[in-house]
Amino acid sequence: MVLLSLSPVAATAGEADRGVAVLAYHRFDPLHGGPTTVTTLAFERQLDWLDAHGYRVVALGAAVEGLRGTGSVLGDVVAGGHAVAITVDDGHVSVYTQLYPIVRRRHVPVTLFIYPSAISHATYALTWGQLADMTLSGLVTVQSHTYWHPNFHAERAHRTAADYRAFVDDQLVRSKRVLERRLGVPVEMLAWPFGIVDADLRAAAVRAGYRAAFGYGGGPARPGVDPFAIPRLPMSDADQGAVLAARLRLGPVVRGRSAP
Repeated sequence: MVLLSLSPVAATAGEADRGVAVLAYHRFDPLHGGPTTVTTLAFERQLDWLDAHGYRVVALGAAVEGLRGTGSVLGDVVAGGHAVAITVDDGHVSVYTQLYPIVRRRHVPVTLFIYPSAISHATYALTWGQLADMTLSGLVTVQSHTYWHPNFHAERAHRTAADYRAFVDDQLVRSKRVLERRLGVPVEMLAWPFGIVDADLRAAAVRAGYRAAFGYGGGPARPGVDPFAIPRLPMSDADQGAVLAARLRLGPVVRGRSAP
């Protein structure tokens, strides 16, 4: 379960000041951080730093439109390179117990990428009621992370071409339909499990009716980015101060990093 190598090309002075950084989180804990867990204190410090340095947290859908050169206000924010969007993958219960109170208090928009098979089933996962409660706030949007978070490389290896295509289509379509039916919200964006994306998966996303999809790794997204492979910055407690500033400008060099 390994990401493709993502080495951001050094941006020119003008290019480095354009775009939007899409931040990727997974779990939250009041005391203990980890590879995919950020402490609530570290998260709030990240928000404080962004605010102090002129960054604006924008809704993910607005960020996508800004990257396309549309949108009423966001175009200026994206052009100035001071926009960030917050995403959270998988649907861990800590999103509701730890993150959501911060979201409400600070009034910041967040997008959750959910794989529905776990919701109200897995002990670690959110419930449908919790998801519905968060979406009603107007601050939290729910989008797709496929139906059960498969590793598409592994699935391709043991399936025929026709079976693999049908499997991918089912993962993308079923997730979209279940989320829309259970929550009554449009689902038009997708986060690729493990950051795996290729031409066949892009085509499947288009067939399923998605308008944008996100990877895992890389740097800030620049205008003209592939709308079905928009990079995201995996976040940890260590992303503070100068480290965070550097990542927002250029992003990391990622080689062989495991992605959940």
